[in-house]
Amino acid sequence: MTTSRELYAKGLRDHLAPALRALGLAGWRRTFSLPDRTHWALLGLVEQIGPGLDDRVRYTFGLSLVRKADWAAAALPGLRPDPRAGYGIEVWRARIGDVLPVGEEVWWEVLPGPRWRVALDDSVSAVRHYGLPELLRRIERDRTGGGETYLSPAELEQVNAVLLGAAVARIQRAELVDGHLVLAGAWSGADAVARTVLHGVARGFRSAGDDRFDTVRCLDTLGRELWSFPS
Repeated sequence: MTTSRELYAKGLRDHLAPALRALGLAGWRRTFSLPDRTHWALLGLVEQIGPGLDDRVRYTFGLSLVRKADWAAAALPGLRPDPRAGYGIEVWRARIGDVLPVGEEVWWEVLPGPRWRVALDDSVSAVRHYGLPELLRRIERDRTGGGETYLSPAELEQVNAVLLGAAVARIQRAELVDGHLVLAGAWSGADAVARTVLHGVARGFRSAGDDRFDTVRCLDTLGRELWSFPS
């Protein structure tokens, strides 16, 4: 019987790497990057392989953003940064689970059987819908100065606890951009409950009298505007 390790190696070679390149990423094997003139926008495989006779293989993705100018000053010319290693010069660094709706570490495991490709397809979907949009957003934010973070991590968790109680997806980002408070999360324009709850959250934010914004805008994870709640 084909082992998990054999299926993982085949899946990486024949399915995962080609699918990532089809999304516009350059690279092979375990390190990929988005073509960009000013930044290394990196996606790297992080693997957990069972010791000895343990056949299990789990993987996730590391995301990182490095300015090419910073890299040129700190590393040998022509050497690409590896998103699995820490260099201390990253503009931003995270695991893909941090940008998924679950907001926590996520691992995929390739298992023998007729549905062994399900994990691979699911992980590619996570990159397509969440990983790449976040990398592109981070590039643009760093290049233009972007927005200002509105809530501390602790404050954001408090708000998200309220959303969890209402069965609404968490806020992944809360930023001040051009006089607006922009909230982003895995919401749908057809979700009336999410709209109602987020409208209440927006009223709470506006009640603080913060003169840095006059409108609360809610975007989905691809940056598409869903709702706008003016003062």
